[in-house]
Amino acid sequence: MSNVDPHAPTVSFPSPVRGRGRPGAARWIVPALVAVAVAVALGAYGRIHDPAGTAFNLAGFSSTGAVKSWLATGAFAFALAQVVSALALYGRLPGVLAAPWMSTAHRWSGRVAFLLAVPVAVHCLYGLGFQSFDSRVMWHSLAGCLFFGAFSAKMLLLRAERLPGWLLPVVGGLVFTVLTVAWLTSALWFFRTFGVTT
Repeated sequence: MSNVDPHAPTVSFPSPVRGRGRPGAARWIVPALVAVAVAVALGAYGRIHDPAGTAFNLAGFSSTGAVKSWLATGAFAFALAQVVSALALYGRLPGVLAAPWMSTAHRWSGRVAFLLAVPVAVHCLYGLGFQSFDSRVMWHSLAGCLFFGAFSAKMLLLRAERLPGWLLPVVGGLVFTVLTVAWLTSALWFFRTFGVTT
């Protein structure tokens, strides 16, 4: 004798739908490969390019090094603002509630940081090239290339869907970390060596 109630509704479970559920590895691998390609391409160009010595200068500054150092400091300051706004948006700042304007401030601080970093990179790659004659210069060259590679990966990941919640903060932290290393080994070194000068 069966224990199944003949009046109970039948329940059917849907078959798995392809493309749903866990995100495919390509969502992470493609941005990672792009990051590596960008970093290697910049490093290779900087290594094989014959340095021109200078790429630009701005009126009011005493040297190209001063221009580069102040632009890099501006990029670092806006990147720091982006990190703080991200922590607030993720609820990681004790006692700080994310205001409605913080997401806009977060996006624009990142854009301004990137725009300030571009002429610095142009000067480094075109004017100086990828150099490694001492440890400070080597770390600066590596960090500069890694920054643009990691930034490229972050921009691609922002457009992806169904990413793990930890991925963007980790990549954003990596972008900020390599930018910090680049700033410490260039702008801060310049100011400590030659003084805070324009």
